[in-house]
Amino acid sequence: MKATRAKVPSTPLARTRRARRLNAELSLGYPDAVCELDFTTPLELSVATILSAQCTDARVNVVTPALFARYPTASDYAGASVEELEEYVRTTGFFRNKAASLKGLGRALVEEFDGEVPRTLAELVTLPGFGRKTANVVLGNAFGIPGITVDTHLGRLVRRWGLTDEEDPVKVERDLNAMLPPAVWTDFSTRVIYHGRRVCDARKPACGACYLAPLCPSYGLGPTDPVVAAELVKGSERDHLLALAGIA
Repeated sequence: MKATRAKVPSTPLARTRRARRLNAELSLGYPDAVCELDFTTPLELSVATILSAQCTDARVNVVTPALFARYPTASDYAGASVEELEEYVRTTGFFRNKAASLKGLGRALVEEFDGEVPRTLAELVTLPGFGRKTANVVLGNAFGIPGITVDTHLGRLVRRWGLTDEEDPVKVERDLNAMLPPAVWTDFSTRVIYHGRRVCDARKPACGACYLAPLCPSYGLGPTDPVVAAELVKGSERDHLLALAGIA
């Protein structure tokens, strides 16, 4: 891989072109990317996403099977003991707040939406434990309704790529919505999050082993030596990602 740093796109058109090129490249790196939270229903995904705040998806996936079995419906959460909910979700962190949100979610769904998770952003963001990020996760992955999910990984990467200077998630979402067609919003979000978890770490990105480096104005934040950087790449896609970066 040629060690170089891409220019920061300086116009709206340049940012749009860069975003669409990155989207195409991400689809090569992560063609099978899906939401990493385990779920079978919109309610389960809603609960899992609330629990994922300040917690890894892997830890949430350990906790949710027992939780989902104990509370299969919104009315079950509405009628639950907060103390019992706390015990189920304790290892996800901030368990008291999360337990309260789950009970509140169940109550709101029962009282306002006939026990069903609504399908619009405006309605979802009224639910306890929900913000735009959680709403877009549920819309995109449970209902197939496109949305940009601005979590910490996506925000970090799109700023590193020079697609936006914004820190506020709503403004980041707005900027990306203007650059990318709605049909790719959910997949783009998922793939960026994958890349942030596997290659472009917050503290030590694997720059020298990143196949997106030619498009990245932040190349060099992490080690550029391919051998050193390759050791930082994680996940089941590791061999594929290193091959795309030209590293055997």
